[in-house]
Amino acid sequence: MNNNDSTGSKNIPTRLIEQKEDTNNLAIVLPGAGYTTQAPLLHFTTGLFYNKGFDVLHVNYLFSRQEMSVLNERDFARDVQLAIDNAIKDKEYSNYYVVAKSIGTKALSDLLDNPMLKDAKVVWLTPLLQNDGVFNAMVHSNHKGICIFGENDHFCFIEERFEKLKSNQNLILKVVDGGNHNLELDKEPIKSIELLKSVISDINAF
Repeated sequence: MNNNDSTGSKNIPTRLIEQKEDTNNLAIVLPGAGYTTQAPLLHFTTGLFYNKGFDVLHVNYLFSRQEMSVLNERDFARDVQLAIDNAIKDKEYSNYYVVAKSIGTKALSDLLDNPMLKDAKVVWLTPLLQNDGVFNAMVHSNHKGICIFGENDHFCFIEERFEKLKSNQNLILKVVDGGNHNLELDKEPIKSIELLKSVISDINAF
């Protein structure tokens, strides 16, 4: 496993985990604001894609609470795209998956307009449904995707908007019983591991 660390625009660091042999498969991982690529869900998702023969690109932005409150979504998406472009400029990929968690889904809603990702498949983890850009991108998306929500995720799970997502035949929708914003169960570590296993299995099946 080769790791190439580099820094994109606005100092967004990236980490490209490469197969020993060249591959045309790339999984791009866009973490949450406080939920990094090292957190359990994204750690195991990385392993899942790597073991299926994908290079995996982590886009490791970090935001303070203050930066989050004034985040310009267009600039954020542009900086993420630049970081991706810089990280893979010497590569030739043709098969893309994008995994986005929480705030990562804000960047993803703009990135999907990029011709590079026109056939990409998408994993939306706790997408920010209260955000109009994210919601509209999901409702109208032509990309095959799986969307996983926590039933008790008060940040993201909006019943009325979730119902509207059902009209998009390209999306597989999953709601984790009792799951919070990290797709875990509050104060239930053992059951949370079981729950994590089922989420990873859903991604694997997709």
